[in-house]
Amino acid sequence: MVESQRLDIAILKNVKLLSDLNQAELVYVANMVNSRKFKAGDYIFHEGDRAHNLYVLVDGRIKLTQVSLEGEQIILHYVTPGDAFGVVAVLSNIPYPVSALTVNDSTVLSWDDNLMNRLMEQYPRITFNALSILANRIRDFQNRMLELSTERVERRIANALIRLARQTGKKTSDGVLIDLPLTRQDLAELSGTTLYSVSRTLTQWEVLGLVKSKRAQVIITNPHGLVSIAEDLPTR
Repeated sequence: MVESQRLDIAILKNVKLLSDLNQAELVYVANMVNSRKFKAGDYIFHEGDRAHNLYVLVDGRIKLTQVSLEGEQIILHYVTPGDAFGVVAVLSNIPYPVSALTVNDSTVLSWDDNLMNRLMEQYPRITFNALSILANRIRDFQNRMLELSTERVERRIANALIRLARQTGKKTSDGVLIDLPLTRQDLAELSGTTLYSVSRTLTQWEVLGLVKSKRAQVIITNPHGLVSIAEDLPTR
């Protein structure tokens, strides 16, 4: 077994899609995988493309986007290492419902749709894991839609930051760093609002000591205060 295969097996052990497979099964799956590196700003696939592959992110960050009926781009989800994406299209034999764009240099594993379908038949646990991933993703999207339709802008922005902190947050001396390049435009697309509203809100929150932001970086300096805004609780 070559070194690259050993590396793939070690990586696959941390992939949710393949959880609970034994060593021999992981070795078999690793022998079927393709690995590819992408530069920051590369599209892995576009919304509406035929779904040829199911993907797993090894390192880097990827954002899944969709274009609204008004022609505006919306960020639906950030993919972090170990996450699978393109699952629904492969399972349902439909075009990709989103675009996948790399936020920074990324390494991606993939299996083509025919191969993945055979693996799912051979190892039903993969099918169960894929359905679990889809169920969680649908729940997240439903919560997002509820936020967009019912919550005021400040709550939507706070919830977006809290979700990202849970996914990628790193503790620093200043607070919780959201560990991905995050522009104010990205945050506007995540929270379904305008760049002006995000800029105004972040400026106010910096004055209140809730966040620190610069260019493509956000640090949550007062997590409890931000949660109070997200949950619409009284603030001190």
